[in-house]
Amino acid sequence: MQDAMRRRVRDMCLMVALLASPWAMAQDTPPAATAQGGVVDLEAMVVRGVQPGPGLWKVTQGEHTLWILGTIAPLPGEITWQADEVEEAIAQSQQILASPSVRLDADVGFFGKLALVPSAMKAMKNPDGATLQEVLPAELYARWVPLKAYYLGRDGGIEKKRPMIAASELYQAAIKKNGLSRKPVVWPVVEAAAKRHGLKPTPTTLAFKVSDPKQALREFTAGGMDDSACFRSLLNAVQNDLPTMVERANAWAVGDIERLRGMPREDPTAACSAALSQTEFARSRGMDRLEARMREHWVEIVRKSLRENTGTFAVLPLSLLLAPDGYLDALRAAGYEVTAPE
Repeated sequence: MQDAMRRRVRDMCLMVALLASPWAMAQDTPPAATAQGGVVDLEAMVVRGVQPGPGLWKVTQGEHTLWILGTIAPLPGEITWQADEVEEAIAQSQQILASPSVRLDADVGFFGKLALVPSAMKAMKNPDGATLQEVLPAELYARWVPLKAYYLGRDGGIEKKRPMIAASELYQAAIKKNGLSRKPVVWPVVEAAAKRHGLKPTPTTLAFKVSDPKQALREFTAGGMDDSACFRSLLNAVQNDLPTMVERANAWAVGDIERLRGMPREDPTAACSAALSQTEFARSRGMDRLEARMREHWVEIVRKSLRENTGTFAVLPLSLLLAPDGYLDALRAAGYEVTAPE
């Protein structure tokens, strides 16, 4: 019973993560297909041991400085991060900004949450009890079958889940099997350093109020969302992109910023967040331009911090830092000078 509830909570979290935080999984990716269509594990390529991580971006205006640590996920599963530069920057800061996030708030108590469970579970599954084989194009399902068998084994229940939920579970299992990990590496170190210097990290959360959660779930379930593009994108990542993801994780671990700059930064979950944001469920609640709103929200928090403090330290996904029209470009447009790590 407890295992079943944990699975339900996990599935709900996956759906919220894909809707509310398009960048949350943006740098993840799993194994490569052979020419014969099989799967190759690449764990031996992943770096281990004590690693320095990347340098910090420095954003300045007059005597006010913002240090930014760019992060990626997943990272090598067996590294220890030696964060000397981060420790020094935090020692010079009066405020620590957590990584951008999104929160969905709903006015429901304990019993209200229990009442929502059946609706939430229905939203995680295909309409009318359909299976993945019935809702996916034949060629896409044919690619799914061997990957599911390899990474997830004989999990019959997953066949009735929505394509994006099923593909997300496959994606996470593939990452784990290939020596990469989504376990927290950066934030525990930052949080411990902040505590040593008497600082409490400031959230940069963008909150959306859902006043009608049960109705929202009904709308989502009945929304006619086509998430086959999301499924295909994540499947492509599992089959083809692991070598690049491992290389990126290794480059972050050893602090090779130039290598990171030169690598492709395709987001396999972009198709998932796009499918979700185009639904009436998302549009009617202001979630259809989420990335732009999150960037604007974060920049305003930074501007306030730099007005009030001589030193601020922030953690930000590297994909958001380096993207065209990303967070660094927004800071430059706001009049700040940006210096990249050496």
